[in-house]
Amino acid sequence: MKKAIFIALAAVSVTSLVWVIVKNPESKVIVSTDSAPQPIGPYSQAVVHDNTLYVSGQIAIHPKTGQLDTTSIQAETKQIMNNIRGVLSASGLEMRHILKTTIYLTDIKFFPEVNEIYGSYFNDKNYPARETIAVKALPKGARIEISVIAGF
Repeated sequence: MKKAIFIALAAVSVTSLVWVIVKNPESKVIVSTDSAPQPIGPYSQAVVHDNTLYVSGQIAIHPKTGQLDTTSIQAETKQIMNNIRGVLSASGLEMRHILKTTIYLTDIKFFPEVNEIYGSYFNDKNYPARETIAVKALPKGARIEISVIAGF
């Protein structure tokens, strides 16, 4: 009888301990990969917490050269989407895991071109929720920045 009670208490203790670890805000995991540009400020490429991946805003910096590609809005968008794909891949995720996207544009006139490139990165119309916001300026003179939230 005493043995059965001990096992039940141990199971409750383990469950409580796991819950505390999962819910602890300090349990975040920092994601860093060479498949995306290194941060240009005091932030991480991405953070995992509670089975959710938060990817920092990406601009069109090529991860190997460190150069911003502004040859066209299409080229910027492709580089950004490839950077996002790199961060997702380093986290064990794919584009289909993206739940929400935020796109920042310095000029809303770029919307049709960005929309076409952006949409081509998702299969079977498995699109995430999204908003697109026109802003005055972006870091390093970029014309577009995209951030995403993905789920495991």
